[in-house]
Amino acid sequence: MRNTSLTFFSWIMLLWALIACDTAAAQRQSGRVYEFLNLPATARITALGGYAIPDLDNDLGMALFYPALINPGLQNEISLNFVDYFSDIHYGTVAFSYGFEKIGNLTFAINYISYGRFIEADEFGYQTGEFSAGEYAATIGWGRALTEKISIGSNLKIITSTLEQYSSLGLATDVSVAYTDPDRLLATSLVLRNMGRQITTYDNRREPLPFDIVLGASKKLTNAPLRFSFVAHNLHIPDLTYQELQLPGQSLLISQPGDATSQERFSEWGDKLLRHAVLGAEFIPSKNFFAAIGYNYRRRKEMGVDSRLSTVGLSWGIGVRVSHFMFQYGRSNYHLAGAPNHFSITTNLDRLFFRPQDTPVLQPTIREDGN
Repeated sequence: MRNTSLTFFSWIMLLWALIACDTAAAQRQSGRVYEFLNLPATARITALGGYAIPDLDNDLGMALFYPALINPGLQNEISLNFVDYFSDIHYGTVAFSYGFEKIGNLTFAINYISYGRFIEADEFGYQTGEFSAGEYAATIGWGRALTEKISIGSNLKIITSTLEQYSSLGLATDVSVAYTDPDRLLATSLVLRNMGRQITTYDNRREPLPFDIVLGASKKLTNAPLRFSFVAHNLHIPDLTYQELQLPGQSLLISQPGDATSQERFSEWGDKLLRHAVLGAEFIPSKNFFAAIGYNYRRRKEMGVDSRLSTVGLSWGIGVRVSHFMFQYGRSNYHLAGAPNHFSITTNLDRLFFRPQDTPVLQPTIREDGN
């Protein structure tokens, strides 16, 4: 069984080597395709700042992001997600997990995003009709424990995109390793996401995929219902800052290397470092409820308006278990223009369709003395 699983992982690694030749070009963040792959899959991920965290809760949404977390505890878990995004854009995820004796534990997911309806017009502005645009990804994930604390996993994604009369097909993979310590309530995972390439392009130009290197960690306090998390993303790009556009009538001041003070250089270094960070905290008094809050520093710097006091960059959410269903809600403040609402429902099919009469009745043991 172990040899079969390792052989399966070897094939995944070989496939990655064949399709990831365009990954180096993806180190820039402009001109990339299939950006919808980076949207948070579940409401809990949205609440924690938009990036999944590794944990010990057997959360299917986190396992979709870090496939090394796929384990037998996710058997027959199902997750349904819907996001009312900006304007008439909406997206969602359907995911399911199942374990096979010889292959190991697998996850299956469908991601989609619909950009809505658009007015079609010619070069003179005359309307000729309407068209739609949307993108889809089908993902199969595999995870395997190497030791009691170390596990590995991988996702394989088939991506399709249709934008009016233009279409594209892509292939991508994620590779992940995780270290979990239940005794210390600690979980960490590293994942290389969206390594791959366009198989067919919109035109004659091949564009890079949204490659990302993410390192996540979470720690639950032993004597308190609190968990803190930290995620570092885009580790392959040291500088995530960008040059602001010069407004009309605005002079552009160019500082010389020796002009900056040590305090200014430290502030600039700290800003570049924090743009990689997403912080989160959760209040988990029981398995039936959680409340989460997250802070995305980069989103705050890029989407905030300096002249207006706002909560851009902050996100929050709650989860409540009712019977066999876990209902989650997440809200993330992207901009003053509004904040998307994320809804998730998760359940376990074994518990959902479990019938009490199927439980074997244990007969009392009668001793020789009749008691």
